[in-house]
Amino acid sequence: MTASLTVMLVAAEASGDDRGAGLARALKRRLGDGVRFVGVGGERMAAEGVRSPFDIADISILGLLEGLMAYPRIIRRVNDTVALADREAPDVAVLIDSWGFTLRVAQRLRRLDPGLPLIKYVGPQVWATRPGRAKTLAATVDHLLSIHAFDAPWFEAEGLPVTFVGNSALSLDFSGADPKRLRTRIGAGPTDPILLVLPGSRPSEIERVLPPFENAVRRLKADRPDLHVVIPAAPTVAEMVKARVAGWPYRAHVIEGDQGKLDAMKAATVALACSGTVTTELALAGVAMVVGYRLGPVTYAILQRLIRTKYITLFNIAAQAFVAPELVQAECTGPKLAHEVALRLDDAELRHRQVLAQYAALDRMGRGGPDPSEAAAAAVLKIVGPAPA
Repeated sequence: MTASLTVMLVAAEASGDDRGAGLARALKRRLGDGVRFVGVGGERMAAEGVRSPFDIADISILGLLEGLMAYPRIIRRVNDTVALADREAPDVAVLIDSWGFTLRVAQRLRRLDPGLPLIKYVGPQVWATRPGRAKTLAATVDHLLSIHAFDAPWFEAEGLPVTFVGNSALSLDFSGADPKRLRTRIGAGPTDPILLVLPGSRPSEIERVLPPFENAVRRLKADRPDLHVVIPAAPTVAEMVKARVAGWPYRAHVIEGDQGKLDAMKAATVALACSGTVTTELALAGVAMVVGYRLGPVTYAILQRLIRTKYITLFNIAAQAFVAPELVQAECTGPKLAHEVALRLDDAELRHRQVLAQYAALDRMGRGGPDPSEAAAAAVLKIVGPAPA
């Protein structure tokens, strides 16, 4: 059977790659050979048939100054993406997260083909900062697939239809995870403490966040020689992480692949995590964590004037409390991170209370709801309507 629907999926970072892959799988379950994919993505989307014309690590950028410096490269990649659409003539384009890149792609696609349905999957967090982006998005795309139940009023007020599909991180399946397999793999005993270190999925995060994380781990290892350090590395930064970790004076196990990451999350005693999707995944796995983050100084100074929430972690926002401690910018230092992690390594009751509070916050976020990828696929097909013959 020849594919009758061509879907363009565009993702620019690891979390978007994961969502794009899930959406592609869900569409294939519904349409079988009746769907064809083109677009931009990473390893997970490639496994589902999305052949990206370039490595998305090129455009996985965070920070205003960093974005300005990378602007010529971003525009080249926007051009490459639009040229791909021009060649492949998709029936619909789904633009996943990554505000700056996907907005530019959407604007160019609108000029290229005014009739092409444009769907944004994951909206900008206008409830936290820069509410004007809701109006900008409404003027650019036809529909928003939102991952937060509280998104809709912000965008619908600007005339943009919204479908709440849920957060794919909340439906992560741990049923096949085996903590014993991870312990055997790293040579850890049944009760040895395991510290999971997750320094981010963007090169800029590795550069800014990993150094204080490394300092914290060195301090923790000095006091706890039996502490096992495990670093699940995102595909976008795996080689970068391995190169840095190779120079550490103690053993750290770099884990690649989804199965290894899930095993590690279920085996972890405590996690030290960069802010992002992974914090929700860790909370689902039942891991008490400490969250750290650093931006470039110029970006941080500007965002301080724009941010309207004091939390950066989604389940903290849902709870309106620091369920997990957040050490940001000047607070994100080796000694302070090590102190918070040590409290949790040494106090099982503290870990237990935090895990329960994390679960309660996840329930507020919609844990246990319908599968987001399936909901997103149903929404896409409803928006597109009957496939062209």
